[in-house]
Amino acid sequence: MKIVRIEDFHVSGGWDAWSFLKITTDEGLVGWSEYNEARGRRGLTPVVRGLAELVIGEDPRNVGKIGAHLYNLTKSTAGGLQALAIGAIENACLDIKAKALGVPVYELFGGALRTKLPTYWSHCGMYRARFPDLFEKVIGKPAVRSLDDIKKLGAEVAAGGFIGLKTNLLQLDPVVLKGAMPYVVRGAGPFEMNIEDRLIDMVVDQLAAFREGAGDKVKLMMDLNFNYRTEGFRQIAKAVEPFRMMWLEMDTWEPQALASIRAATSTPIASLEAVLGRRALRPYADAQAVDVAIVDVVFNGMMEAVKMAALLDSYEINVAAHNSHGPLGSLMSAHFCAVIPNFRVLEFDNDEAPWRRQLLSHPFTVENGQFMLPTRPGWGADIVEEVIRAHPPKGH
Repeated sequence: MKIVRIEDFHVSGGWDAWSFLKITTDEGLVGWSEYNEARGRRGLTPVVRGLAELVIGEDPRNVGKIGAHLYNLTKSTAGGLQALAIGAIENACLDIKAKALGVPVYELFGGALRTKLPTYWSHCGMYRARFPDLFEKVIGKPAVRSLDDIKKLGAEVAAGGFIGLKTNLLQLDPVVLKGAMPYVVRGAGPFEMNIEDRLIDMVVDQLAAFREGAGDKVKLMMDLNFNYRTEGFRQIAKAVEPFRMMWLEMDTWEPQALASIRAATSTPIASLEAVLGRRALRPYADAQAVDVAIVDVVFNGMMEAVKMAALLDSYEINVAAHNSHGPLGSLMSAHFCAVIPNFRVLEFDNDEAPWRRQLLSHPFTVENGQFMLPTRPGWGADIVEEVIRAHPPKGH
């Protein structure tokens, strides 16, 4: 069996563009993966195409050999877009290998430890705030324009059976917005990202609204991304302690700084979604910088993601899957969560455009807040190209 063609496809997800890689073999067997060049990953597709040229003619079932070869060729510039591209190629090859054997991908990694995966509702409120017309006119869900809307959304999360919800700090004040769309709030200053009392008050008010609407059984999370510096992260972590959150999520490139924040608060700290590969991960594990490690199987590739989880397991750190992708990314994340012993929870964007699950030949199922592990060969579904063509992203 040999790789004869590698193609990339792009589709509108409603607010993000989703990208898929298709590998075709000389025997007609096809493998799919998803990759993500939204936000700071612009330019990933040309890198994927460049590396794809290097594996034409290879047997896709030799996934480890292909991955090691590509890593060796890019070692002097390892990480970043190179790592993301390698992960996309490896994941599509895994789909082919599993299909050739007639088994799900998770069977290649020792089999599933669990078949139902608890999920939390991610980006809760953010998309509804930033794209009100899409939700009200196309999706048929209420937009978020106020803290009262946040309370109602919290009740919707509870009714859906989700273990928790994760939100982002949203600017909803009409006086500040002056007619503009709500947005995710960063620290003050275009580059400084300084903490201010008003920002801490906003965090507390938004979490209080979600708590009132969702009740005490739904765990709260907030993702602060790279939007503050150590001082701000630490002050926010202290301020939210009364909420007994599942975690407060943040990103920083300094392991010791992250460890100092964790040591200064009783709020559990989650991070590392942007960290690629075991070598970059190890300093954070050595520093005991997190309570929960966020690992992305779409970014890293399934093989490397499983190795990262194994490394974290040796440090007694549990793993939550980062999954802010399209529908195939959710299936891929489920396979990852099914095989690692130190699984915490699966991220899931419950808000979706009407065509999201139509993109899959066999759509996934979420019941009472739990993602049902697929049982079909490969990832469990192929991408329906007709749906892609019906919903082109802007610029394509």
